[in-house]
Amino acid sequence: MLTSRPRGTEDILPEEVGRWYLLENTAREVSRLYGYREIRTPIFEHTELFNRGVGDTSDIVEKEMYTFTDRGDRSLTLRPEGTAPVVRAFVEHSLEARGLPVKLFYLGPMFRYGRPQAGRLRQFHQFGVEAFGSRDPALDAEVIALAMDFYTRLGLKDLELHLNSVGCPACRPAHREKLKAYLRPRLEELCPTCQGRFERNPLRIFDCKSPACQEIVREAPTVTASLCPDCAGHFHRVQEYLKALGIEFILDEHLVRGLDYYTKTAFEIMVKGIGAQSSIGGGGRYDGLVAALGGKQVPGIGFGLGLERVLLALETQGQEPPPEGGVDVLVVTAGTGVDLAAFRLLAGLRAAGIRADKDYLERSLKGQMKYANRYPARMAVILGEEELARGRVSVRRLDAGSQEEVPLAAVVDYCRKMKESGW
Repeated sequence: MLTSRPRGTEDILPEEVGRWYLLENTAREVSRLYGYREIRTPIFEHTELFNRGVGDTSDIVEKEMYTFTDRGDRSLTLRPEGTAPVVRAFVEHSLEARGLPVKLFYLGPMFRYGRPQAGRLRQFHQFGVEAFGSRDPALDAEVIALAMDFYTRLGLKDLELHLNSVGCPACRPAHREKLKAYLRPRLEELCPTCQGRFERNPLRIFDCKSPACQEIVREAPTVTASLCPDCAGHFHRVQEYLKALGIEFILDEHLVRGLDYYTKTAFEIMVKGIGAQSSIGGGGRYDGLVAALGGKQVPGIGFGLGLERVLLALETQGQEPPPEGGVDVLVVTAGTGVDLAAFRLLAGLRAAGIRADKDYLERSLKGQMKYANRYPARMAVILGEEELARGRVSVRRLDAGSQEEVPLAAVVDYCRKMKESGW
């Protein structure tokens, strides 16, 4: 149907945009407070970027990407996540040459094919940060603190920070062999997807949502028990920094995240009351990703937060942001001889930073006043032929129902002062 949106997408209507302004403005404000600068990357990238960056054993690459071949016979993919594109831009533009660390944030739509459900769409929006150039565990704690700060500023409550270390290339092979030895006798009990993961990337079995697989790995060897001294020390320091900031966390040895590029720190943020899948964001360290995508050996850490999930959590907790809508002033006309004066007044109000509009459907005076209440407008500035001849206008406060006459030459300044006083 030409008039039906594709499944898994949504239209953000004008009255809903205000909620998104609040999320986006809060994200930008808190990111800048922490010294992060905004970056914007293309919505589509070369498919190989995600195959190599996200990992060909991840659910994203195996079954969730929107991939197409363009007219130049190039395989392109709508971005399913934000980290790989930002890393690609970091490498392509040699951002490390400008001095490290490089701290970036992004906002924008992502695309994954999956079963649509509350807060999880095929086109969804993410707020993310990426910090390059430091292995300092304090940076891990800062990135986590930034995410928690974002949620707190929005008024979200009942947050749970789950924390783990997934090791590094030095210590992960030992855990891999221990895990395979544990799983081998029960291989046929795993779901078909996890049976395929057994040889390629058994650690991903921890991330499976199948109840049978979750039960099997409940007693499986965890990567935490196999951490090398460097990873263990790093993880301990991350915890110390979080405690110093008063950020509570839950050690979750089964947390591995859904992307293959993570090393050392991995974290996920949960909130109660939004269904079985309560995650609203997460991230971790990826010290080998820049080099894997053709750059220098530059470490990195970041997160991605799903904004639809945040809105769902806010709504569930009764903290839903106020809707966007209305204007400050509606210019109302009575008579045909005032149109040019009303149009000049409208321009003057807007030039003064006052949200203003007028009726363009030639409604009657009564119809325009109904329109002003329905818009809604804070005030109506009424300009009639008689008032214009006297150089006056009537200003009606729609909430209180009061009305007074003001000189036409002074009405813009009058409205500006009313706005400055909080109306």
